[in-house]
Formats: sequence, C-alpha cells, structure tokens
Amino acid sequence: MSGRLFVIGTGPGNLEQMTPEALAAVAASTQFFGYGPYLDRLTLRADQTRHASDNREELDRAGAALALAARGADVCVVSGGDPGVFAMAAAVCEAIDKGSAEWRDVDLVILPGITAMLAVAARVGAPLGHDFCTISLSDNLKPWTVIEKRLELAAQAGFVITLYNPISKARPWQLGKAFELLRRHLPETTPVIFGRAAGRPDERITVQPLEEADANVADMATCVIIGSPETRIVAREGRPDLIYTPRFMASEMR
Repeated sequence: MSGRLFVIGTGPGNLEQMTPEALAAVAASTQFFGYGPYLDRLTLRADQTRHASDNREELDRAGAALALAARGADVCVVSGGDPGVFAMAAAVCEAIDKGSAEWRDVDLVILPGITAMLAVAARVGAPLGHDFCTISLSDNLKPWTVIEKRLELAAQAGFVITLYNPISKARPWQLGKAFELLRRHLPETTPVIFGRAAGRPDERITVQPLEEADANVADMATCVIIGSPETRIVAREGRPDLIYTPRFMASEMR
C-alpha cells in the first residue's frame, strides 16, 4: 500500500515564514529527506527520522524518498524557500517520470512556500510590482551561453530580473559577467538589491546602482534583484529608501 510524499519548503529560513500547510506536513511525516542545513531548520520528534544528503544529490534523494513512500511510509522532502522554485519538486517529478512504475501511484502532495525573492522584495518595498522573471546563474544544468541570452532578452524586454545561485567558489565570475551584460541594456542608475539570508539573524540587504554593482557583495545565500527602467527609489528621511516597480508602464514605453 502506497504512503504519502509531501514536498515542502521551509521558506527563506525564518520558521515563522513556513506555511501552516508545511508545518502540518512535517507533523504528519515520519521520514525526512533533504539537504542537511534545510533539515536542521526542523524540530523533529523521536519517532521521526532524517536522511540528509549533499545539495547536488537531488535525483538520488527524490528516488530514495519515493521508494520509502511506495512501501507505505509518510515521507517529507524538504527544500528551502518554495519547493517548486529551483528546488526539489522538479526533482521528484523527474524521478517519477523516469523511475519505477510504482512511484506513479504514490500520493504526492507538493505544498507552496515563500521563496527568497519574495522575502528580499518585501524588505525593500515592491520591486516585483510589475512584470519580472527569475533566472538561475548556475551553469551546472544549462550552458552559460543560454544564461547570457536569457539575461540579454529579459533586459531588452524591460523585466525586473531576479537572480538565484548568483555566485559560488566554483564559479566566482558569473555574477560580474551578468552585470557587465546588463549594463549594456539598462540605465546605470537601475537599483540592484543584494538580499542575503532574508529573515534570518545574519540577514544583510545591500542596494547599489547597476553602474557600481559589486559582485563580491553576493554569495550563494544571496538573492539578487535587478530593477527595470521603470523601477523607482523613494527617499524617506530617517528611514530606508523604498524601491518599487509601478503597476503601470509610462506611456512613452508602451
């Protein structure tokens, strides 16, 4: 008899940002699969077992979780942020697509969560108030040439651009290259928001104009939001500036 497989997100890292649905799934599960630091965010009971693995072992993790669920266990696969945004929900679906036929009978429940870009945007105002797109700068699963093309077209189209996986020790140069490319298409005053660990004790929010944007400000815990030509900065005396993208587009841009 098949069990259940929940796929949840812990939010950006502050447990108050986990949804009630996700918390209920945690309470209902006995087996937990995920990247170790994400599992560390949960307080598990003595009858609940964690199976931690490296962050690059998504398909193996998904397969192991599905195998247990197919045998009748109530299993929870844990992501950070939202499980459907550059996270485990896609890996679970891919494992079902390519794996054992019995995995298709598992009762699969994917629950939405709060992803990093939403937490960072809320810290500064509403930069995602109009059309935006989200791009991962990691070239582990797609060529860098594809990333460059998408960045160029998104800037030309006037999207606010959110960048995940902006930089790492293995690829320290890509965020700087992305800024170089975007400077060819966007005003030099376009705000760039570096949101590190939004909602956690070590949170750091930094805003720089695109002309001066320094890739060294970011790390893998950082989500980067680059405004569009429409994005505005509202100065407030004694308070942080507000950054927002109007819900309408200026007539000269239509």
